[in-house]
Amino acid sequence: MTATKPTIGLTGGIASGKSAVARVLRELGVPVIDADQLAREVVAPGSEGLAAIATAFGAEMVDANGNLDRERMGQRVFTDSDARKMLQGITHPRIAQLSAQRIAQAQTASSPYVVYEAPLLVEVNANKGLDALIVVAANEESQVARAVLRDGLAIAEVRQRIAAQLPLARKVEVADYVIANDGTLEQLERATLDVHARILERFGSKEDER
Repeated sequence: MTATKPTIGLTGGIASGKSAVARVLRELGVPVIDADQLAREVVAPGSEGLAAIATAFGAEMVDANGNLDRERMGQRVFTDSDARKMLQGITHPRIAQLSAQRIAQAQTASSPYVVYEAPLLVEVNANKGLDALIVVAANEESQVARAVLRDGLAIAEVRQRIAAQLPLARKVEVADYVIANDGTLEQLERATLDVHARILERFGSKEDER
């Protein structure tokens, strides 16, 4: 990273609580670059990314309004690892380019660090280019219950999606900070505040260096 402020990765698994942690960090004034939002931008109607997907997977992946048919695409890639790798080959380079731009823009914020939130940081080894990594971890039963409630998915479909991801235990192994999320929202918020304080202690701020 060429950024002067530390860039901290934030990741986890499906319904592990990444978004809740990101919300708390934003409330603390920390810029959070959301890779999922960037992923939507790189496949927006009329984009090069969407055109590449239509070429690789077929025109039926674009709906009548010119948007990516996310449900159809999701069904395809979560049951076919080769298709998932093909999709990642289209989107990941574009997301990486856009994320670098957004991280650079976030350097003007008053916070002494920037957060890059992405579900596949460890899978693609992107965490190695960051200054530290936060992993939000939850047991599988908690993940399933939350995903069913949040997304309206069937239990079997949630378990299939969890199985398609790198096990959370592998992500925890390479984490600098682990936030366990098997309790209440209040407990998650307190744990996030604790990690924020530890990051400030570790990296300090520009004012501290003067």
